Amino acid sequence: MILSGKEIEKRIGKDIFIEPFDKSRINPNSYNLTLSNELLVYEEHELDMKRPNAAKKLVIPEEGLLLQPNVLYLGRTNEYTKTERFVPMLEGRSSIGRLGLYIHVTAGFGDIGFSGYWTLEIHCIQPVRIYPDVEICQIYYHDILGEYELYTSGKYQNNSGIQPSLLYKDFEK
Repeated sequence: MILSGKEIEKRIGKDIFIEPFDKSRINPNSYNLTLSNELLVYEEHELDMKRPNAAKKLVIPEEGLLLQPNVLYLGRTNEYTKTERFVPMLEGRSSIGRLGLYIHVTAGFGDIGFSGYWTLEIHCIQPVRIYPDVEICQIYYHDILGEYELYTSGKYQNNSGIQPSLLYKDFEK
């Protein structure tokens, strides 16, 4: 079952933490998250799963940054989120999607217990100008049924910035 916006609001500071929190961003069954002013882009055309891939930082100026098709931009939310009771999920806002802008390639599913900023896997169908602090996506929460263990992976837990792929660490086992 998905939590309503009113239920999300009631649980802020108890079961759900969103920092900073702005009541005006509550929706009927989600909460809008905003885009930070930084992006990462991989420096190499060919990426390798078994090693770290070099990336460079871009700053989104107040006048915006024009994104290009066929480029993966890694961004992050301004908001730090945490819950140990619900499964967090992330989706792009419909207004963002109607511009042909994707906010995740495949990682919109969060693990119960995840704490941190959300890394966004941004790409576009045609050139589109983006701006810092825009309400770019929405987080919503599912109840969980049955026994569960909290997410405790060191790869992405309690991150403080944009997280490029750390898949290479899986090969180090």
